[in-house]
Amino acid sequence: MNNYIIGTCGHIDHGKTALVKALNGFEGDTTKEEKQRGITIDLSFSNLSNGKQNIAFIDVPGHEKLVKNMIAGAFSFDCVMIVVSASERIMPQTIEHLQILSLLGVKNAILTITKKDLVEETELASIIEEIEAFVKEFNFNILFTTAVSIYDQDSIDILKDKLFSLNANTKVEENFFRYYVDRIFSTAGAGTIVTGTVLGKPIKTNDKVFICDIKKEAKIKNLQVHGNDLEEANISNRTAINLSGIKSSQIKKGFLISKKGYLRGFDTIDISFKTLKDKKLKHNQNYSIFIGSKKVEGKVLLFNNETALDSGFAILKLSESVFSIYKEKLIIRLGNDTIAGGIVLNPIVDPMKKSQKLELLIALEEENIPKAYEILLKAHKKGLGLISSAQRFALSHEEALERAKALENTFIDENALVLYPIQTRELIKNTIKDIYTKNQFALLSNTSIALRIKWASENFIQLVLDELFEENFLEKDGNLYKNANIKIDFKTSLEDVILTRLEKEGLTPTAPYNIYDEMDLDRKTGDDILKALCAKKAVIRMQHNLFIHAQNLSNIVAEMKNIIKEDGYIEIANFKERYPLSRKYLITYLDYLDNFSQIKKDGNKRVFLSEFV
Repeated sequence: MNNYIIGTCGHIDHGKTALVKALNGFEGDTTKEEKQRGITIDLSFSNLSNGKQNIAFIDVPGHEKLVKNMIAGAFSFDCVMIVVSASERIMPQTIEHLQILSLLGVKNAILTITKKDLVEETELASIIEEIEAFVKEFNFNILFTTAVSIYDQDSIDILKDKLFSLNANTKVEENFFRYYVDRIFSTAGAGTIVTGTVLGKPIKTNDKVFICDIKKEAKIKNLQVHGNDLEEANISNRTAINLSGIKSSQIKKGFLISKKGYLRGFDTIDISFKTLKDKKLKHNQNYSIFIGSKKVEGKVLLFNNETALDSGFAILKLSESVFSIYKEKLIIRLGNDTIAGGIVLNPIVDPMKKSQKLELLIALEEENIPKAYEILLKAHKKGLGLISSAQRFALSHEEALERAKALENTFIDENALVLYPIQTRELIKNTIKDIYTKNQFALLSNTSIALRIKWASENFIQLVLDELFEENFLEKDGNLYKNANIKIDFKTSLEDVILTRLEKEGLTPTAPYNIYDEMDLDRKTGDDILKALCAKKAVIRMQHNLFIHAQNLSNIVAEMKNIIKEDGYIEIANFKERYPLSRKYLITYLDYLDNFSQIKKDGNKRVFLSEFV
């Protein structure tokens, strides 16, 4: 079934809610306050379906003090129904709604002249022409214009037929699921339910979703689209999601729900902006920012060092993190005045100089992604991750890699999804050379080196190792690399080095992994050497990470037996008096005494059996 969303806009009392009711029978103003005041206060949602086409309606409030609620619904419009009373014509909120929709990039419009019964039939054509001319000044693509009265069923039926003839879905399917929450409630037996519009990829029952603002995962128990239980909800579906594992009190209007791993939140974003006519955006001033159904306070910092501009680039310093994406639209307001519309160009904070950032924003505004890569790589010399390409560039990983392949002097690690400036390999090369120059017995694998150079991927490191091998600086030993200038038996030499070290360390030998790191040894190689020394009984393994030189162990065992002879027993206290070691070593050596037949354990003490006293 084809789905699209039509939002209403227009001045208060121009008949938006009554028109929706005439089309589908839905009573939009349902709250007590709405009925008492006779106006729409919050968004209302309904639909009209003929089995092949489903049209979702978002009816927005027309009162000037409720524009924030109108914006919360407008971001998800595929098409707008501009509702203008034939008797009152264009009014202030008509204009502001048109301005906001224009700033949000809503292009497709249906112009519906209501209350035609209140004007003379002879005047109607000129009224329509006048209103249509005004609306066209905002660059809307007017799909059709019609005049109706809720008391004239034929006019309503004509409008309905025209609506079903449209294919007005304008949303481009994104690379992942997104969904701004616009309502939250809880029902007995069901639990937490949220409503919103599906953006991007579909979702299914039993899918896991991620509530970005509170970093919590939840499972979809049920999906409803206009009151019908469905297994899947698609783009532009107005959808109620029944969530498990989360309380309704934990979720707020404006929260973004997505899939885990796609979006990061930032309290600073970079935008391009354009103000409404005769208005300017001021530097270092606080504004209200509307993005999706979320409202957040923020400070605007202009890039051009001007005090005020009607268009340009700006940094938004926000009071809380937002999970925005490239080219997402937003509205900037001051009090009850709409000032400007913005487009998110850089939703991810980058450590960059201001001159670099300005160059980046120009490239992003022009959708010149290869140029943006080049600029970002200057700031990310140790790797630019493409894992965030969906958020940063609105590209899938595959699309991001294809764009990257057009770059020169760049190493692309397709497995790790990271780009590196090719000259960065010199940093890796110098680090590896330092290791093998300082320690002639270094014996490391690619993986071991990656643990030391954490920012470099194994594929990039391998490129450098291959170069050092070609330069005859390194030599291969299986999957290990050794100094090509050392022509001795490495394994035997390393056994001697480790054995000598353990002998010198006496009763407090260093843990194996620390020895390997200090000696620049691959861990498997180090483990093999210790196993060989243990097999020769030159080294004794006391615990998982405690290996002692055999002679040192023999010496301390003799000393412990002497303590028993002198004191009649040995325990931690009198052992520590003679050998002020840490408790770990004291307990290990005392436990080792239990291996000797002439010694028995008496509580916490070790004593000689009577026949050996």
